[in-house]
Amino acid sequence: MLRRLVLSRQRSDPVPTTQRLASTVLPSAIFIVSPSSTPLSTPSKHNFRQRFDHVKLFSSNATNGTINTTNTPSVPALPTKTNVCIIGGGIIGTSIAYHLSKLGVEDVILLEKHTLTSGTTWHAAGLINTFGSLSSTSTSMRKYTKKLYREILPNETNVETGFLPVGFIELACDGHRLEYYRRVANLNRYHGVDVEEISPSVVKDKFPLIETGDVLAGFYVEDDGRVNPYDATMALAKGAKMYGAKIYENVSVSSISKSYYKNTERKEKNIKESVPRVTGVILEGSGHDGHEIEANIVVNCAGMWARQLGEKCGVNIPNQAAEHYYLITDNMDSVDPSWPVVEDSSKCVYIRPEGGGLMLGLFETMGAPWNVDEIPNDFSYGEIEPDWDRMGEYLEGAMSRVPETLSIGAKKFFCGPESFTPDGCPIVGEAPELQNYFVAAGLNSIGILTGGGVGKIVAEWIRDKSPPSDIDVTGIHINRFQKHQSNPQYRADRVGEILGETYKVHFPDHSLESCRNIKTSAFHQRLKAQNAHFRDVSGWESPSWYAPPGIEPVIEEENFGKQSFFPYWESEHLACRENVALFDMSFMSKFLVQGNHAGLFLNRLSTSNVDGDCGKITYTQWLNENGFMEADLTVTKIEDDKFLVVATDTMHNHVLSHMKRRLTNKEHVFITDATASYAQLNVQGPNSRKLMQSLTSFDMSDFPFRSAAEIDIGYARVLCTRITYVGELGYELFIPVEFALHVYDSIVRQGETYDLKHAGLRALGSLRMEKGYRDYGHDMDNTDTLLECGLGFTCDFNKDHGFIGMEHVLTQKEKQREEGGLIKRMVQVLLNDPDRFLHHGEVLHRNGKMIGDIRSASYGHSLGGAVGLTMLESDEPINKTFISDAKWETLVGHDLVPCKVSLAPLYDPRNKKIKV
Repeated sequence: MLRRLVLSRQRSDPVPTTQRLASTVLPSAIFIVSPSSTPLSTPSKHNFRQRFDHVKLFSSNATNGTINTTNTPSVPALPTKTNVCIIGGGIIGTSIAYHLSKLGVEDVILLEKHTLTSGTTWHAAGLINTFGSLSSTSTSMRKYTKKLYREILPNETNVETGFLPVGFIELACDGHRLEYYRRVANLNRYHGVDVEEISPSVVKDKFPLIETGDVLAGFYVEDDGRVNPYDATMALAKGAKMYGAKIYENVSVSSISKSYYKNTERKEKNIKESVPRVTGVILEGSGHDGHEIEANIVVNCAGMWARQLGEKCGVNIPNQAAEHYYLITDNMDSVDPSWPVVEDSSKCVYIRPEGGGLMLGLFETMGAPWNVDEIPNDFSYGEIEPDWDRMGEYLEGAMSRVPETLSIGAKKFFCGPESFTPDGCPIVGEAPELQNYFVAAGLNSIGILTGGGVGKIVAEWIRDKSPPSDIDVTGIHINRFQKHQSNPQYRADRVGEILGETYKVHFPDHSLESCRNIKTSAFHQRLKAQNAHFRDVSGWESPSWYAPPGIEPVIEEENFGKQSFFPYWESEHLACRENVALFDMSFMSKFLVQGNHAGLFLNRLSTSNVDGDCGKITYTQWLNENGFMEADLTVTKIEDDKFLVVATDTMHNHVLSHMKRRLTNKEHVFITDATASYAQLNVQGPNSRKLMQSLTSFDMSDFPFRSAAEIDIGYARVLCTRITYVGELGYELFIPVEFALHVYDSIVRQGETYDLKHAGLRALGSLRMEKGYRDYGHDMDNTDTLLECGLGFTCDFNKDHGFIGMEHVLTQKEKQREEGGLIKRMVQVLLNDPDRFLHHGEVLHRNGKMIGDIRSASYGHSLGGAVGLTMLESDEPINKTFISDAKWETLVGHDLVPCKVSLAPLYDPRNKKIKV
């Protein structure tokens, strides 16, 4: 005998928290539940679907999950002009509307094509766990979001968000996870998260139904918990309206208008910008089809529709929807609703009380994409038909963590879409292709958890016309992506792996396996024959290290210690220090900047004087108008009207956008992306001059440091610069691709005389880390100034017209002089114990107190220990005395490891080797 449970609620009639379950149960869905508690453990996984025959979902549209309402929405009176137009009324859109209006930004509107939360927000699980990330950015967003839901919104709006501080426990069920979570816990504590490592018995006390037989430890945050996504969104919406924003539902945006003219005056003078700017939105649908709203700023918060909307105006937003599952059990008398949320990554599950039973949410090791071609525009409060066969084994594993769930029935097995990005980080910021067009999408299933933080970042970015200077946005900036990552096949192949990465241990040498061999350098097959182990470098296949002949170049087992390739890496490192090594650096971003005004233009951007004599390469920084770091690169003056700009691979679009946004058609400057036109080989080491001289008729003895010239190698002509990123005498060769293999073969053939060794990115990383060379986007970011990074030597304060941000550098320089030093400075760290390793996120202690975290690290084979870079922050000047008169230790796992800290490079501090 069956009973029918009907949850019927009109979308327009929100139900208070006290009258309903947390908003993870589908509103208006109808499902049938068996009254008898059907056991779930008897059938095999091959007929797993049969054990859930009593759970059936009926929706009005089984294909795309659309639920048609009988209500005919009224057509709202819409404005014709606004300042900021936000598209999308989920947790992110309402958060940005709230934060913008609270900051005093006037004339903010939000347009939602259906009703608030109807995309993916409504079915979110609402977990609020500040513990769990090795990203300071993510941790900061999580902390602020929790405070927003817990205190700020209820106090300001008198609307409860449904936040319940029930606690959060992360289970460590194997040795790798225990070590990883200890590393995470150390960094999280440094950033203010009160996480406690607890025993399995304490885990059992806090959640008695959990099976703890294989649990090694739990990581517990007492005041984490969960929130009601619907209520949180409504609180944000109310707050936004209280501060002056306007929200319009049932309004759909079809396209974006744009212009190359900044204003009418510039249009009359025909002063075009290199990058167009947004001018408004055009609507579609009954009652307002074709209606245009002029807007100074548009914010795309369209969730899984963001990519499609971005394509309409040429903005690349490579997010992709994937299936996300959770099971809601029948009521369980033994469940206490005040139990904490529990995550067990080894079982791919999060567990929490829900509506009298338990919710078991899944992040399987390999997810499934959903609607790659197009997300239906009318998908609203929708569900996806569950794939029982694929998910059966994951659900079995999850339920084994709470064995009692195997003997009871289930109310629902839910599947709904969540959008993910190619690297698992959100897409945030101003689009490089379109000025004043901001994006906040692709939250990778943690939109509720980080929604407050994302909203705050974007709002401040819009208000200040530059990224916030108190939080690193380099890892979430929209401009990190490339166009091919939006290709349907790329999205289809990558999204499943990214979803699967959610609960995996993030080992230091892990490289994604999907979408590989997309971009290969001209040397790829040659390097493959040299036994290279390749890793993904911004889509390029680049050697990480080389295995000896006869040994397969694979990582035998990922871990946090000394890996199988360690001796191969060490030999490459030492070959560069003691002899000569060859690096393939073709993945580097390369731009030709040409024209009558090219020198003036680049000099305005650069802290150094890059427009001096021809035949010079200059290391320089680019700053923003507020004096914070924007780029770290070299500029080579080839001719009076021809320059080569070379930057790291991860900053490709960032550097290109930085140039184009500061250029108009009144300047005779032309920028060409030459990355694929030039292969790049770096020949580095004490014997590099001898090897190069044996290859060319050019006099390499009369080629001082920072020189650049076109030279002959065999039948080819190449641009040769004398510069280094490893701290040795060396040269970088920029080779037209048609000559690439000829040049490579010539170098390798002649290199046999000098015992030339191929070296990969692992050696490059350890060599540059010993020398303390910086890398923007890794050890430096938008929160840092040039002086804090120790790069004041790059500044030329006397050159004509100065440089962008110069006045801020001079102000900080004067303050440094007056106060006896800076209170924030970058230093090197070297562990005294040669058997311990640094990777990222380890916490540095001075006299027993936390003072910084390792931003990037490697192993210094020449220095004899792990070495890293960190930014110290103190309330007193950081100078030589501050360093020398202190006890320094780095927390690695459970152990405080003594270390050496230095303001100067630990290797060759006087640069004798590079200038020999």
